[in-house]
Amino acid sequence: MGYKTPVEAYTGTIREVTIGKGEKAIKIGGDNRLPFHFFDEGSYPNPPKFALGILDMEPTDWPEHLVEPFRDVISDPVKWAKRCEGFGVDAISLYLISTDPAEKDTTAEEAAAMVKKVVRAINCPLVVYGCGDEKKDAEVLPRIAEVCESDNLLIGPAQKENYQVIGKAILEHGHTAIAQSPLDINLLKEINVKLCKLLPPGRIVIDPLSSALGYGMEYTFSLMERVKQIGVITEDSMTQMPIIVNLGDECWKTKQAKESKEQGLLWEGITALSLILAGANLLVLRHPETLKLVKETIYQ
Repeated sequence: MGYKTPVEAYTGTIREVTIGKGEKAIKIGGDNRLPFHFFDEGSYPNPPKFALGILDMEPTDWPEHLVEPFRDVISDPVKWAKRCEGFGVDAISLYLISTDPAEKDTTAEEAAAMVKKVVRAINCPLVVYGCGDEKKDAEVLPRIAEVCESDNLLIGPAQKENYQVIGKAILEHGHTAIAQSPLDINLLKEINVKLCKLLPPGRIVIDPLSSALGYGMEYTFSLMERVKQIGVITEDSMTQMPIIVNLGDECWKTKQAKESKEQGLLWEGITALSLILAGANLLVLRHPETLKLVKETIYQ
C-alpha cells in the first residue's frame, strides 16, 4: 500500500484587500491556508508584499549605514519616495513624524499637501501613518483622507481613542484603514468590531504592533500566528483581515542594528522572515538591502 501524505483543508479565508487604485493597486490577503503550508489544500493568491518606510522630515537618530542609501534625498519626502520605488518595492509607507506636537507640530493642512505630492509622484500605493498621538492624528488623518479622496490610501493608525473620526473620514473619501491595537488578541478583535460598524471588513488591515528580534518578537509571532489560525481554521470574522507589520522602525532602533550595517541587515531580515512565517501580508522595511535579501530568500 502506497503512502499518502495527509492534507489539511480549512474553510476560513483571509479577506483580500486592495490598496491603491488603477495600475497602482496591489492586493494583499486572500489566503485560505496557513503561511507556507504548501502541503495543505487551499491557496495563497497574494504572496507577502513589501514597502520601504520614509519620514516626512529628516531623521536625526538613524545610524550612518541606514542613512547612506538615501543621503541625497532624505530631506525631501517626494524624492525619497521616488528613490524607494527604484528598489522594487510594492508600496511606500510614509510616517508623519513632524506632525507630533513634541516634534514640529506640523498642521493638518501642511501634512495633507505634502502627502498629496507624494501620491502624485509615485507609481505604487501609499501607506500613511500618523505620528501616533491620538488627538493629533484625529486632526491630521481625516484631512489627508479628504485631500487625497479616492486614491485608496492605507491610512492609520485607527486606535481605540480615535477610530470613529478617522474611520468615518476613510469611509467617506474612499480609503482603507489600519486598525492598531496593543499585542492582545481581545483588544485586536475589539477595535476590528468597532471599525466594522463604520467600514466594510474588506477595507480594514490589522496592525498588531510588531517587535524586533530579541526585543519581544516571540510574543508578536505567537499573537500573529494565533490571529491567522483563528481566521483560517475557525473562521472568526474579526481576525480575517490581512496583517501589516512595521518592523523596520523597531529593528533599526536596536543597539545591535546601530552598531554595524551587517548586524542591522540581519536583524531586520531575520525579523521579517519570522513575521512572514507568522502570517504577515505587508511588511514595512527600512533598508533596501534587507528588501533584496528577504525577497531572494523567499522567492528563489
